[in-house]
Amino acid sequence: MSKTKPHILVVDDDRSILKFITANLKNRGYEIFTAFNGAEAIEIWQAEPVDLILLDLVMPEMDGLAVCQFVRQFSTVPIIVLSALDDEERKVKALDLGADDYLTKPFGLQELLARVRAVLRRAAQKPTRHTDPSQLPSQQYGNLRVDFSTHQIYINDENIHLTPLEFALLKELLQHAGKLLTHNMLLTWVWGPEYQDNSQYLHIYISRLRQKLVGAIGIEIVTEPGVGYILSMD
Repeated sequence: MSKTKPHILVVDDDRSILKFITANLKNRGYEIFTAFNGAEAIEIWQAEPVDLILLDLVMPEMDGLAVCQFVRQFSTVPIIVLSALDDEERKVKALDLGADDYLTKPFGLQELLARVRAVLRRAAQKPTRHTDPSQLPSQQYGNLRVDFSTHQIYINDENIHLTPLEFALLKELLQHAGKLLTHNMLLTWVWGPEYQDNSQYLHIYISRLRQKLVGAIGIEIVTEPGVGYILSMD
């Protein structure tokens, strides 16, 4: 029998949070799997058709970071991490490991549902709106080579790892090189309309993208304070 409802794996050792998330997602028509620890989460993920993982970061024995790292070796399934307010370091580490989004506890129901919808929509919308360079399998920008078919980039032929969201952000900047892209534009195009007020996301990803492009000669992401960013290419 074919799968019609999105399947979501919810992982949290706090049973009250797990119950809250599970009940509300089920009421919205999602098929839910639950796990109380990292090892159980991996076992379910390997056995079931999962479309999204909601993953708590702080768990005994095998934590969320280890789960994220393991899953990313084999799959691009979307991952939303759940972190406490003081877990900034773990949150950033999870994003570096390939998590797609994060929610800070405590979070509201509508925020949770909006993030779930947005991440599932992004996963389903793999084709891009634009047609410029992504029509080509690979494009050279000085010593930076971008492979749009595999979502890989190379600086001086050395592979530089980008997460899916980092690559999506870079692609938008490349496709509009020399043009000012506002915060709202980038947040809407890369994350979705639900994220227009989350400029913190953009600052985090721009900062990490700059670090990874540091060896790309003549390419600079220029900040227009309070407005947005321009990709400058000499």
